[in-house]
Amino acid sequence: MAADPPVRILRPRDQLDYYDTRSVVLSSAVTPIHVWNVISSEPRPFMAFAFRVRDAIAARFGVKAIGGFSGERRLHVREGDKLDFFLVEHSAPDMLVLTARDRHLDVMICLATSGHRLTITSSVVVHNAFGRAYMVPVALIHRLILAADLRRLRTSLWQEASGSGP
Repeated sequence: MAADPPVRILRPRDQLDYYDTRSVVLSSAVTPIHVWNVISSEPRPFMAFAFRVRDAIAARFGVKAIGGFSGERRLHVREGDKLDFFLVEHSAPDMLVLTARDRHLDVMICLATSGHRLTITSSVVVHNAFGRAYMVPVALIHRLILAADLRRLRTSLWQEASGSGP
């Protein structure tokens, strides 16, 4: 079985304000961009609502609206491209590093693969009180959202393998 792939984070772990990593073994090998496409496709109603609420509240503090996930599928990305509201900071066959940075907080998502193993790592550094307040609800629901995303990915891979998927 493949070992956990190396991942990237914003800073050393003890300097992060939020850190979460999940590693799973999938039924087939996938690329990080395939993982992104599955996770961000067909936005779920709860997530669309959460992004609308986030944007409405954030606008009162001068934070740019992000709008959520577009569902646009991408076959290739390179450093400097945008995936919805994320900047692609690194793109390789086995790793995709996405960031969103503003004056309130920096977020990095690292999708890394090694064989059938996928590791998704999220790291956040907050810069001020708004960033800390923003992370309170995000930290509470992030793990639940990621667990749902991983279930969705497993289902998608099963459907693709059985010939009933995209």
